[in-house]
Amino acid sequence: MWLELQIFGFRALWSPYYFIFMLVLAGIYYFLTGPGRHRFTDSERPDVSQQVYFYGGLLLLYIIKGSPIDLLTHIIFTSHMVQMALYCYLLPILFIKGIPAWMWKKVFDAPIIRSVLKLLTKPLIALLLFNGLFSLYHLPVVFDYVKANEIAHAAIVTVLLFAAFCMWLVVFPPIEQLHKLSPILKIGYIFANGVLITPACALIIFADTTIYSTYTENGAWFQAMSLCVPGDVLSGLSSLKMSGPELFSPLPLLEDQQLGGIMMKVAQEIIFGVMIAKIFFGWFNKERYSIDPLPANAPQDS
Repeated sequence: MWLELQIFGFRALWSPYYFIFMLVLAGIYYFLTGPGRHRFTDSERPDVSQQVYFYGGLLLLYIIKGSPIDLLTHIIFTSHMVQMALYCYLLPILFIKGIPAWMWKKVFDAPIIRSVLKLLTKPLIALLLFNGLFSLYHLPVVFDYVKANEIAHAAIVTVLLFAAFCMWLVVFPPIEQLHKLSPILKIGYIFANGVLITPACALIIFADTTIYSTYTENGAWFQAMSLCVPGDVLSGLSSLKMSGPELFSPLPLLEDQQLGGIMMKVAQEIIFGVMIAKIFFGWFNKERYSIDPLPANAPQDS
């Protein structure tokens, strides 16, 4: 498949402008948390683990949105669903853990933004907001429209990422004012997320026909490809009279669609399972090693 993808050119495969954007974000983070932090805070620099989380998040973002994987999401539906799982369920966690608490505090203390974030990070609202948007995005009529419109596509993926941040801020609060759930309630919250995302996955997995024209109709597919392939390259490919993405996909379209739904659910369950284990064992170890104070009238050793 790699040789076939070469026809789309270097810009479509590796998104050099997006790579430069990632470097700019890395530079801003380095300056604000390093030599320039004293303009904003007296806090220490982020520790090594925080820096690994943030720079790892940037690397993951480039891999899923700037590398050939992003091109594949317009060709193979399974790639799209894996991308969405990493984009919504793993990427926000890396950034939440990588951005210092003082930065989060400044964001949550800003006028207007404070009120909006206070509302959208309420557990029930964050839960329904993200899962509602995710399910809405994958309705065939919405999905096909978004994939054919560059502005709509950029808007929906940005809003979806914002909703994912709100959802994960409930589970991994970086500042005290976001601590709203006990460890047990956080585990229940993650379980609820898994349940609410199931209908969208089931719609895709158990459909007996292909439901997205983006991956089945030639005109819709070419329109979707224009989101990541330069126009001059795409116009040159139109002369090849390609019938659609099946030229590049090793799977029949229906099987690709079903596998995509399965991979989304599996990836989500793996990430959720790891997060639940992290929360549970962190809570368990804290309780295990906590020592109850002796009663005031406890007998003393002579």
